[in-house]
Amino acid sequence: MNGGFWRRLLALTRKEVKQLLRDRSNLMMGIALPLVLILIFGYGLSFDVKNAPVAVVMEDHSPTANDMIAGLRLSPYLAPTVVDSMHDAENLMLARKVDAILRLPSDFSRRLGLGDAHVQLILHGADANTSRTIQGYVQSALAQSTVVQADRSGDTPSPAVGSVHLEQRLWFNEANTSTWFLVPGLIVLITTLVGAFLTALVMAREWERGTLEALFVTPVRPLEILLAKIIPYFGVGMIGLLMCLVAARFLFDVPIYGSLWLILLVSVFYLFVALGIGLLISAVTKNQFTASQLALVTSFMPALMLSGFIYDLRNMPLAVQVVGRVLPATHYMEVLKSLFLAGNLWPVILKNCVILIGYAVVVLAAARMKTRKLLE
Repeated sequence: MNGGFWRRLLALTRKEVKQLLRDRSNLMMGIALPLVLILIFGYGLSFDVKNAPVAVVMEDHSPTANDMIAGLRLSPYLAPTVVDSMHDAENLMLARKVDAILRLPSDFSRRLGLGDAHVQLILHGADANTSRTIQGYVQSALAQSTVVQADRSGDTPSPAVGSVHLEQRLWFNEANTSTWFLVPGLIVLITTLVGAFLTALVMAREWERGTLEALFVTPVRPLEILLAKIIPYFGVGMIGLLMCLVAARFLFDVPIYGSLWLILLVSVFYLFVALGIGLLISAVTKNQFTASQLALVTSFMPALMLSGFIYDLRNMPLAVQVVGRVLPATHYMEVLKSLFLAGNLWPVILKNCVILIGYAVVVLAAARMKTRKLLE
């Protein structure tokens, strides 16, 4: 290798560096994408369930039962709350304020002494992994409490003292299968993919080819152009949604306890949000590669990782929880799982529908405004 090789190599390297610095989108993508991914994977993922809210119905107020509940409070994974009745506990479960109900019957202490104590554990089955984890925590805490009581009394732990039989029921997911909560989540991901990712990619291609500018020089208004672009992809998204619903019901045997019309209505709201995000991204970037990467990072990946699809959002750090709550996919995920597995829970439906409508108005208005500015 002579001196000419090094001169050419240096010149080419300098040119590539200048070209990279000129293209700020690629530069930002190269820096921001690894940063976002490392933050998501480093801080956002956790298989632990901490401070799981559990409603405790104490029909036995004996010291033995109180000691048992004290044992639950010592667990860093459980946050027990004593309520007055099963009715109150069920209301908390329906509002998704607790993940489980633990009921100690009135004869708990007496039967514990006889070695035949029974408690009832009702689990919220919308997230099968979380429910199984909480079940293990409760079983472990109860077993530990019986051992502590035996040590305190000076008795040798015997099968009679340590025998607590747990009668469990699983609400909203009787089959205790992850398919029941994964399939509604997949519908959210597919709707996001079609609405935001595909729309951003295709619209950016038209910006690159100049076909949109050709339309803008005609008397047609920008709003009309945007609506004309939205309608076909809205149709594609609804067809995909219907296919997913058919597959969920007849291929995976996922029950639909809520109204099918409500599922369609909520999906329409979210599809408008996703389409608006896709239009906004394409109007900002006007480049296929940048639009696809930006749509992937801002819509699909957050919907996959931070919407509650796989991991419980409440187990994540507070900052990640805030990010997750801001995402429209999180609200669509919550209401869709409720409609599939729990039925028409109106407080959940109304709250999330209002949020999704607000997102749709804001995002579509931003897309229209950005398009108008580009024309000017």
